[in-house]
Amino acid sequence: MSEHTHASGAETLRAIGPQHRQLRQVIPDVYKGFGALSAAAFADGAIDRKTKELIALAIGVVEGCDGCIASHAQAAARAGATNQEAAEAIGVTFLMHGGPATIHGARAYEVFREFRAAADAGQEAS
Repeated sequence: MSEHTHASGAETLRAIGPQHRQLRQVIPDVYKGFGALSAAAFADGAIDRKTKELIALAIGVVEGCDGCIASHAQAAARAGATNQEAAEAIGVTFLMHGGPATIHGARAYEVFREFRAAADAGQEAS
């Protein structure tokens, strides 16, 4: 994400955190249900967690969701996805979603690289 018009992935996650906490206080059971669904969906199975996070990253690109992109880029990096794997997953979005994916995809790749570099350094992206 461009420093001129878009927050970094870490900044995006920091910005949405308080919003989630506030809403979670009002509808805790819905968040618990979503958390259970998320845990089940991302559990290793025939498809490993890394691949599932790359799929979610690609869906975030197609949806143009900066929070989804940041969350799943971070999770994919933590799961061991490489820059090349992220780039190829993003590349599929170009086929499936066209021009808008080239914009959100380029931003997503920058965010992924931010989280990959932090993971390689053994730290959280800041």
